[in-house]
Amino acid sequence: MASRKLASVKNTVRKAAKAARKQASAARKKVAQVKKVVPARARKLKAVPAPKSAATGELKLPVLHESVTSSGVQVIAAERGPLPLVSVRLVMRAGGAWDPPGKDGLADFTARLLRRGTKRMDADGISEAIEFVGASLYAGVNEDVLSVYLTTPAEHFSAMLDVLGQVVREPTFPEKEVADARERALAQFANDLDDPSSIADRAFTRAVWGDHPYGRDLGGIKRTVSTFTREDVVRFHAERMGPRVSLLTVVGAIAPETVAAEAERAFGGWVGGPEAAPELSREQKPLEKAGTVLLVDKPDQTQSQVRLGGPGFWLGHEDYFPATAMNIALGGGFTSRLMNEIRVNRGLTYGVSSYFDTMSAGGIFGLSTFTKTASTREIIDVALKEIHGVRDAGLKPRELKDAQSYLAGLYPLRTETNESVASVIADMRLHGLGDDWVEKFRDRLRAVTPRDVAAAAKKYAFADRPVIVVLGKASEVKPLLEGLGPITVVPASDYE
Repeated sequence: MASRKLASVKNTVRKAAKAARKQASAARKKVAQVKKVVPARARKLKAVPAPKSAATGELKLPVLHESVTSSGVQVIAAERGPLPLVSVRLVMRAGGAWDPPGKDGLADFTARLLRRGTKRMDADGISEAIEFVGASLYAGVNEDVLSVYLTTPAEHFSAMLDVLGQVVREPTFPEKEVADARERALAQFANDLDDPSSIADRAFTRAVWGDHPYGRDLGGIKRTVSTFTREDVVRFHAERMGPRVSLLTVVGAIAPETVAAEAERAFGGWVGGPEAAPELSREQKPLEKAGTVLLVDKPDQTQSQVRLGGPGFWLGHEDYFPATAMNIALGGGFTSRLMNEIRVNRGLTYGVSSYFDTMSAGGIFGLSTFTKTASTREIIDVALKEIHGVRDAGLKPRELKDAQSYLAGLYPLRTETNESVASVIADMRLHGLGDDWVEKFRDRLRAVTPRDVAAAAKKYAFADRPVIVVLGKASEVKPLLEGLGPITVVPASDYE
């Protein structure tokens, strides 16, 4: 029996290998043909030169070459060596914020099903084609966008872009795959109840965002996911995904002319989808539940998960650099004020951090930590004292300088790989950051003054009372929270 199974496996692999080689060979032969017949609109490349480097030595992106397929897909190619690899990101505004009412998690669910079969390949065939050439292909969502990522050896770029094209253009969403994915998701919700950090994060997101689309659970909840059908997924794909709302970024050892031709071959026949990308209005306003306390009861806990949150800003906001510098010194690094006072000096926790969570239309400023039940109130009081200290007095000049040096030293990692460059190019365009975002990032950071930080701190370091979320044993924790604001107690099962 074992020998027959092994023979069968070997035969399957040989067939897959032969098919992949044949596909790759045919694709390479077609490139020249495609270049001859591709519409002029797609062939014409617009080169966007990289901004000149200033004296302070900014990072530089490769030259960006832009084109548009006949179907409307925006294409940006950046030739970059020396490794013979190519990374691709196809992105569209179809993230969790665009889930239909009562269908929280549908964008994420749809993304996870894209690889489960197309009109020409089943799930196993897609996996075999990708794995045989040493490529990777996966999809995911955040609040704003749905993205499909591809990394492939340059010699197999044509064949793999064809697979990506099939996955987004003509997924079949087989009924059995939908049912299996739904059951896996429901099982994961049950498992999540054993992860207090995940439950606290989920509760915090809902508390700070309320009814805003960013308050939806990206992966959905048990009540919504249990209703998902194949028709829901097909409808979401048809209504939210399409060529005119898609941006394709390609970075690596591939000529821009080849990228334009292959993009036309892979996406030129794509039809349907929305005419224009949807957008949420940008606004900054106080949180509806500011000054309130949400206590998530999990009676078996001996520790408390603590989250604090207030208003933030959107990606590309003018306060980004001073606020980011402020946060590095406050709670964004291992030597930050919060870490020194809460972990080093008082031993209340192993980890504490503050952060800005920024999306296309808004954001929050938050804090995340945990501690033993008895010290729940102490850790909240100490955290608020440190945050208010920065709000009221800003940073010391040395703290600001250290924060600037720290972040300026880390930022080059954002352009270390083809994949990271493809993603940052997409982000620059999607969120209106400007094509000089990378090149001028460190100069803009270094230009931040103590006065700039002080102004940002007064706006974001809990100018109003924060939303407080605590997960723990309510019978013991609730008395400790008195005086922080009105307390609402809910069971952890509400977040399954």
